[in-house]
Amino acid sequence: MTTSSLSTAAGTVPADDAAASVPTTDAAPAPATLEKINYIGRELFEKIGKPRTVLAPMVDQSELAWRIISRKYGADLCYTPMYHARLFATSETYRNDMFSELDGDEKVDRPLVVQFCANKPDELLAAARLVEGRCDAVDLNIGCPQGIAKRGKYGAFLMDDWDLIWNLINVLHKNLKTPVTAKIRVYEDREKTLAYAKHVLSAGAQFLTVHGRTREMKGQKTGLADWSIIRYLRDNLPPETVMIANGNLLYQEDIPRSLEATKTDAVMSAEGNLYNPAIFNLGKDKLDDRFPRVDKLLREYFEIAKTTPGNASKTAMKSHFFKILHAFLPIHTDVRAELGSIRKGSYDEFENVVRHVEQVVADIYASGKHEDVLIEDSHIEEWGGSYKEIPYWRCQPYFRTVDGVKANGKRSLEDRSEKQKEKKAKKEEEVTTEEQKTESVEDKLEPQQA
Repeated sequence: MTTSSLSTAAGTVPADDAAASVPTTDAAPAPATLEKINYIGRELFEKIGKPRTVLAPMVDQSELAWRIISRKYGADLCYTPMYHARLFATSETYRNDMFSELDGDEKVDRPLVVQFCANKPDELLAAARLVEGRCDAVDLNIGCPQGIAKRGKYGAFLMDDWDLIWNLINVLHKNLKTPVTAKIRVYEDREKTLAYAKHVLSAGAQFLTVHGRTREMKGQKTGLADWSIIRYLRDNLPPETVMIANGNLLYQEDIPRSLEATKTDAVMSAEGNLYNPAIFNLGKDKLDDRFPRVDKLLREYFEIAKTTPGNASKTAMKSHFFKILHAFLPIHTDVRAELGSIRKGSYDEFENVVRHVEQVVADIYASGKHEDVLIEDSHIEEWGGSYKEIPYWRCQPYFRTVDGVKANGKRSLEDRSEKQKEKKAKKEEEVTTEEQKTESVEDKLEPQQA
């Protein structure tokens, strides 16, 4: 294209090196206004209880058992893992493994959004029809940045084909009774991101979840999500648009910070929740409500997972065990070895690991050493929050970059205890010094006051 900008039903996209991938003017016609679509989205949002905390869709990780425990610890809305639309529509085995008779159950698994990846509208519609009535919305994944998504041409790699994105969303919008939503990533150019968001909404998306990272930000290059670009979208999209912010949530206090910074309706957490499902447990003061002990959470999760129908919750167990115990395992390497050797679906072996962890934590508390290990905040970081030093036997965030400050939970109990005893002794010494100074001054003043 040689024009300096391109008009779409959703707005104007500035031309740049990547602009050749945006939709042409012969793309399928969009609905007349965004306002009407977003009003429907607002009604849906209110119908499901105005959720503020949302469990993200995660491949093989946000399965039924994990959704159940996440809701117990404060998740208002949950997404399923990303399902492959073609396989879901054509393979009964795949479908039964991924989505059991209890998935989407009104009593235990709602509100729920079912997410699919797809690149063919007919396959997406066929899959979505199979979950109609068993969820509150169907979501199109256009945010997955992984290599498998690139090879399969789905997820964030649909960002190269705006026409296809529009058709995928719109086929659901026109043919399903269940509403359709979308989860996107951003471009570096905020104007292009705004045009992209309008395009997605114009196709019929009722909620817009925005992950404040680009497609290239993944793995060791993940970096910080950009809340400012989410706020820019919030300020420039119709006010009735339901928006969910995704990115940069480590602790409970990051949730109100994100809501204030982005002005979105809700926040979504993926990794933050995986390592500590209590990240959504807002307004709680007790340690066990904010940073659950790993022995108790592990037991609670295991009892749910082993009784949940379908195969998805069973195959995800080992991964969840590793994540719950990520700060615990570097200290107790024997537990790591035991967990690593577990065979798929061996409940007895999982039970042995749970009991082993329970015994280790019981010994810590019996020794009394836990009383000297406190949760401490570091200085304020560039992302606006601070890292916490958390006892390794409690659930806590995972940091890709380990530089001493961020490696919370990695030091041994004895090291942490001794360090905090030194701090306590130093403070007591400072107090004693101040008291001595005061006494000295008072001694000098006493004769004059007599």
